[in-house]
Amino acid sequence: MENKVIEIFIPGPAGRLEAKYYKSTKATSPIALILHPHPQYGGTMNNKVVVDTFKIFRENQFSVCRVNFRGVGKSDGEFDNGQGELADAAAALDWLERENFDNSQCWIAGFSFGSLIAMQLLMRRPEINRFVALSPQPNVYDFSFLSPCPTSGSIIYGKKDELVPVENINELNKRLSSQKGIKVEFDAIPEANHFFTKHGEQVMSSLNKYIKKETAIY
Repeated sequence: MENKVIEIFIPGPAGRLEAKYYKSTKATSPIALILHPHPQYGGTMNNKVVVDTFKIFRENQFSVCRVNFRGVGKSDGEFDNGQGELADAAAALDWLERENFDNSQCWIAGFSFGSLIAMQLLMRRPEINRFVALSPQPNVYDFSFLSPCPTSGSIIYGKKDELVPVENINELNKRLSSQKGIKVEFDAIPEANHFFTKHGEQVMSSLNKYIKKETAIY
């Protein structure tokens, strides 16, 4: 019988964190944690891009979790400008790893503000071996901590992102592409805005292709 997506509560540093979780039926399946956009601009784990990303990981036989940061939905606590949200993400990853101690790969994905937290977590957790950043904002947040970036990943963004000038993305691309031993793939969705409005299918197709390619090696 196929496993269902269940609602769970994860013990976090500011109280419990509301999350949705799907456990793969496949032994040693890879795991993925997905982080949502900025809570103060309406970001939750039920954001369409986050839900669709969750679904793609699920279809690729991952055990996958998406979580509400503190103060969002039924999660305890209140917004903490990124520091607390990073601690929340670390707690969620701890939980996911305990549930899937025999995982073959560990992925982190984030959308907009969630991609910043995902990349910060990536720097602290050597077991994360792939990342997906959707609509990162290098013009708003300083991504210079990615030096060196410890692992390969995919950055998917809209060419018509109204919040992020394309030169900021190009600069990030230049910085990451000069690093040895890793490959960060930048995929521009030609007509898409920051939220990928009306371009969700292209985004998910890009994500699906990347996941399939990177899990085939295991």
